[in-house]
Formats: sequence, structure tokens, C-alpha cells
Amino acid sequence: MKVDLFNISSFLVDGGAMFGVVPKVLWSRIYPADENNLIVLTLRSLIVTTDGHVILTDTGCGDKQDDKFFRHVHLHGGEGLIEGLKKRGYKPEDITDVFLTHLHADHCGGAVKWNTSRTGYELTFTNATYHISRAQWEWALKNNLREADSFLEENIIPIEQSGRMNLVDEEGTLFKDFSVRICYGHTPGLMIPVIDYKGKRIVYTGDLIPTLSHLPIIWNMSYDIESLKTIDEKEKILNEALNGNYILVFQHDKDSECCTLEMTPKGIRAKKKFDFREIF
Repeated sequence: MKVDLFNISSFLVDGGAMFGVVPKVLWSRIYPADENNLIVLTLRSLIVTTDGHVILTDTGCGDKQDDKFFRHVHLHGGEGLIEGLKKRGYKPEDITDVFLTHLHADHCGGAVKWNTSRTGYELTFTNATYHISRAQWEWALKNNLREADSFLEENIIPIEQSGRMNLVDEEGTLFKDFSVRICYGHTPGLMIPVIDYKGKRIVYTGDLIPTLSHLPIIWNMSYDIESLKTIDEKEKILNEALNGNYILVFQHDKDSECCTLEMTPKGIRAKKKFDFREIF
């Protein structure tokens, strides 16, 4: 097995939206904002090579949308999707499986690209099977006012039309040493990959725990559809991770890639923070 992590791009988002009901005077001490209340997040993608599969988890925003869309997300830095893969020895055609935690634009946009003539869309990874939870797929197709700006037709429909989509119905093993947890608080059907690597268990926390600063049980995003479910889901996985000495990998934290956990008087918090490469 081989496991890699890279940042496709950094972006800016409103800090208040990322921390919901937590007062700015508290969250800004830990995750500072600029004069416009914007904070920097990352779009980290995980690559797992196991048992003949090369699995890419999440694909960033892509580049299909118009200037107005990108003015709001302020993409900057990072390695790029194709460039980041290339640096790690992978070409797009090498990817056998694309695992999409969910269908919000910043997680799945890079999975589909313009065709050569820019008259339509095609899959970025032409040899891959695209894995999406059934709950998320059905929810995204319905769309809703809260997530309308996140569920973009051009990111979603071409996957179905390609015939290369696999809908995941339940938790469990998807590949050798690669299993799936399904959550419903952030958006119904959010999938969290759990990787077993040389005696270590690695949890890519995605939008369940987007940054290390979101470890406190009630420090959650205003983007979560059902915040009480998020609290329950976080509490369950954090207790399991604490007891099992799991490594958490953060998709969106600009400063912290990974941590282990410990119990403190304030609850479960980071014990040791470190870069992903230190796992190996």
C-alpha cells in the first residue's frame, strides 16, 4: 500500500460560516481571519494505492465555472490537481477509482472537465470508477436552497451519463484496507474514508471535522444541514479515534495536516500535530 496527500489549492471563505454559532472572539484566536473576515482553507486530496487500485479522494473545485464563481472562492497556491498527481508519479489515466466524499463543488469539481472544444463535459479520469454514496447522490439531485450554490449540475450529471458511477449504499470495506463511514449532519451521505496502513488507522475527516480547530464537539460549520447530527457523528468518531489511537487527516486546515488525540479537561483535543509525511 502507498498513501499520499497533497493540496490542490488554497481558497478563502468567511470565517463566521466555518465556525457557525461560535463567537468570532473565540475562533479567531485559533484560526485568524483577515480584515474581510475571510480565512484560508486548503483542498487536500488523498491518494491510496492498494490491491491494484489507485484511489483519488476528492478533486477540488476544477476550472469549469465562470469568473464570478472563482471571484468568490479566491483560489490560490497549492499544486493543482493534475500537477499534484504528476509530482507523485500518477497520470490521470492511472487513477482507477475516484472517491468523492460528497458533491459540494469544492470536493468534486475537478472530477469533470470541459471537452477539447468546450462544447460539453467529460470525465477527468477516464479509466476510473466514480464512487458516491447513494444518499448523497439522491440528495444532490433533489437540490435545495441551502446547498444550491454547491450542487452544480455540470459537476454531477456528467458522472452519471458516463456510466462509470458506483453508488455506495452502506458503510464497510470498499477496497483492501480502505473502508467507508457515512455521515448525515454536514450533508446526507457524506463519506469518510478510513485507511489501515502498517498497523496505523488513518481517518481523512473531510467536512465532518474540516480543520483541527473543529475538534471541539460544538465547533461546527453553519454549512451543516443538521448540526445536531454533526455533533453526534463527531463525538462517535472522536471517541473511537481516541481509544484506537487513530491519526486524523484534515482536508481544509491550512496549518495542520494531521494529529493524534488525547483527553483533556475540556474534552478531546489534539495530542500531537504533524505533517502527513511523518506518518511514514
